[in-house]
Amino acid sequence: MSLSIYINAAIGFTATTVLILALRPIARAIGLVDTPNERKVHEGEIPLVGGLAIFTAMLVTHLVSEKLFPGSTRPGNLQSFYVAGGLLIIAGMVDDYRDLSPTFRIVIEILAALILIFGAGVVIDDIGTMLFHGNTLSLGRAAVPFTIFAIVGLVNAVNMSDGLDGLAGSLALVPILGFIAASALFGNSEETMVLTGLAASIFAFLVFNITVPGKRRALIFLGDSGSMFLGLVLAWFAIRLSQGEDRVITPAAALWFLTLPIYDTVCMASRRVIRKRPMFSADKEHLHHVFLLAGFTVTESVATMTGLAIIGVLVGLTGTRFGVSDFVLAGSFLILGLVYFWVILRAWTVMRFLRRSICRRRVIADRRTHGERRRGIRSSYKGPEQRSRQDRRARDRRQLDRSGASGNRP
Repeated sequence: MSLSIYINAAIGFTATTVLILALRPIARAIGLVDTPNERKVHEGEIPLVGGLAIFTAMLVTHLVSEKLFPGSTRPGNLQSFYVAGGLLIIAGMVDDYRDLSPTFRIVIEILAALILIFGAGVVIDDIGTMLFHGNTLSLGRAAVPFTIFAIVGLVNAVNMSDGLDGLAGSLALVPILGFIAASALFGNSEETMVLTGLAASIFAFLVFNITVPGKRRALIFLGDSGSMFLGLVLAWFAIRLSQGEDRVITPAAALWFLTLPIYDTVCMASRRVIRKRPMFSADKEHLHHVFLLAGFTVTESVATMTGLAIIGVLVGLTGTRFGVSDFVLAGSFLILGLVYFWVILRAWTVMRFLRRSICRRRVIADRRTHGERRRGIRSSYKGPEQRSRQDRRARDRRQLDRSGASGNRP
């Protein structure tokens, strides 16, 4: 990599750090903070300006790099991206102040997708060589609707993954690093400049957001504005790098770069459809909730999910490097997704098999989180799996006996 890329990354990291330090007190003063409740067990009021800091730092880094290294990026194409990103940042910050309706948010996300499509020509024209004779399968008239669906879906996927300190940022950083590797290995220096600055900005944010031993609380959150913007970022680069004659990765490989957000969101949506629950209702059934209920700490959960995301990126890079067909990559992605769905539907049994039982087979005096113990409240999880296996069986026998007794009455 050239010296300009390292300078670009240094600018991104520094700009994000300075912006976070400057925006934190302002966010506290105007009330743009996240407060604990029955679903959020963090301690104290945490500023929600991480997304604004990353977006602004990315814009500043781009402008400074253009002055220092003219022609290193394509500013014309990025203008539409910044307009769409700014729209999501504003909508997300309003949503952080007071909850917007899911319908209104979807409309804003569709509008942002349309800006990318018609402003920058970012469209999924084909899904790779899915046909047996090796020809590319073009989407034709379905290209624009499919692209809108993909962008909106990925924006919401990253937004829904923002449930643990450092999780959304890590799940965004891993594919971005994969895009950098693909650009460097398979040729796209212009995207590499933008990506390195963005990766440095996200890394700077994680310094303030992630919890590690010796640092038990996050100092800043992404907020809805940040998680939505990172979803847009992933959609933008995944499409740009996997479409056109000078594509760097194949469309099927791009799926592997985004494995975990896609799997978790599709499984969540499928469960809610099967159980006839509202699509946008809040719950505790995402993968990171499963890890927490199984006894993993926040750090362990984030590290495990980040490791899974890295494996997905490595599969995508390997498939691209050795020319694995889109049909094989997409087929294996679908098969693994079905296995993932099966595992999530039977999470209690699987975690028990892994000796990290959600059913509380291990005797632990207090299963509350640190934040819940500090505030003196009971565990926020109230599902039936909180009881032991023997208790649940006894309950089922009593219900069966009562129903039998009722059926024998004259």
